Amino acid sequence: MAKIIDDIRTKAKQLKKHIVLPDSMDERAIQAARIIIDEQIANISLVGNEEAIQAKAKQIGVGLEKIHIVDPEKSEKLTEFTNIFFDLRKAKGLKIEQAQQTMKLPLFFGAMMIREGQADGSVAGSLSTTSDVIRAGIQIVGMPAGITVVSSFFLMVFPNISYSYADCGVVPDPTAEQLADIAISTASNHRKLTGEEPRVAMLSFSTKGSASHPSVEKVQKATSLVKIKQPDLIIDGELQFDAAVVPSVCAKKAPGSPIAGTANVFIFPDLNAGNISYKLTQRLAGAEAFGPIIQGLKKPCYDLSRGCSVSDIVTMVAINSVAGAV
Repeated sequence: MAKIIDDIRTKAKQLKKHIVLPDSMDERAIQAARIIIDEQIANISLVGNEEAIQAKAKQIGVGLEKIHIVDPEKSEKLTEFTNIFFDLRKAKGLKIEQAQQTMKLPLFFGAMMIREGQADGSVAGSLSTTSDVIRAGIQIVGMPAGITVVSSFFLMVFPNISYSYADCGVVPDPTAEQLADIAISTASNHRKLTGEEPRVAMLSFSTKGSASHPSVEKVQKATSLVKIKQPDLIIDGELQFDAAVVPSVCAKKAPGSPIAGTANVFIFPDLNAGNISYKLTQRLAGAEAFGPIIQGLKKPCYDLSRGCSVSDIVTMVAINSVAGAV
């Protein structure tokens, strides 16, 4: 396991966050919960039907000692959570009966636990769809002031260095305003997870006006917006990738750039570029790719690939704990 992941797990152990796993009928989630508790990475609540979870755990031979089970339909909080959700969504036409049915769903009940301070974050997606994970996060947990978009990033891990790539999984064609918020969110998470000062490159096929195109202008505008919102953030754009990572190229193409060819956070102009680039880095350069890690919510509600492993869930719980730390 890469050193940075070991370091993140160590930080998580110190934080002792409470993370909910709403996809509790997935045997991988139950197995991960056992490892997380045994290694003291976090406190865990499996959210779902209590009898069904116990039966599944027995079937796969996993003990549930010290693992909390929260059954929405049995919970004394169901009525309270239903009323809160109804108040949040009634302007959208939601009926109280619909609010109650929604709150019986583990994904949404878990999100309400986070909103109400009864948990610190959630990790789902092995059974739930990405759209449902994000919907629960937006509708219940909400976005912090100043952030206009929920996005994602990948932590790309090499033996001696790590990078953050965004957005590679959620927003197909972000506006300049959204791109700026993606950059701000990713920089913050990079700092939390790696302990490094983020050095953000706003990527394009152009460097400092070498080409003229609406997509270039979008990156230029996004860079300006970030500088206004986060004046202390080390950021430059628009930059081609070689100018972002090779000091000698940066000196020629973007002399005086604060990045100076040493970027560690890469913001791609659209989902095509981001998704292709992270897969290229993973498959051809041999990086470990952790993500997509959902960002842009007040508290972390993470999505997993349907094909995730037990180890992936454990790692994402640790990342969730560290990224959600204040």
